[in-house]
Amino acid sequence: MRLVAWQPDDLLRRLDDVVAVYGEAMGYRPELLQTRRGYIGSHVRRPGFRAVATLTPEGRLAGFGYGYTSQPGQWWHDQVRSALDEPGRQHWLPDCFEVVELHVRPAAQGHGLGSRQLRALLAMAKGRTVLLSTPEADERTSRAWRLYRTFGFTDVLRSFYFPGDERAFAILGRELPLADRLAEERH
Repeated sequence: MRLVAWQPDDLLRRLDDVVAVYGEAMGYRPELLQTRRGYIGSHVRRPGFRAVATLTPEGRLAGFGYGYTSQPGQWWHDQVRSALDEPGRQHWLPDCFEVVELHVRPAAQGHGLGSRQLRALLAMAKGRTVLLSTPEADERTSRAWRLYRTFGFTDVLRSFYFPGDERAFAILGRELPLADRLAEERH
């Protein structure tokens, strides 16, 4: 497997593959994926956009991740902002990189791809803090939760509901840059 940094046009060229991986990883219904396709395609033009992809030797997309600078007027930012108290807003949002998507095909999970993608993405991120959302799950059995905890993400909001999604999410955050310990693990 090969981890590569993607430019916006790289992601757009592989948008069908990106949406397929997203759908497999999140278990979303096909009708929702068409809506997500539009959102994902528009995200590449946001300030601070950074993306990574994991490709198989045959060039198949095994996983991807991307994010950008979180700003007022962006849907996710505004949803989270409205749920935070003022000290939380002042701490997390002024200079924040938002991990928007980080997914690995279920068949490729359990081999460290998500960890390598997240490490690379956070190494490229600009900002003082980083935030992400993930569906609530048992932290002991969820690979995503174990990954985020390993990277030092802490609870910012729990049992948060985004409009249009019946599942509860957690908003997790950490300071940037990555601690030396995490940076050294890649060697």
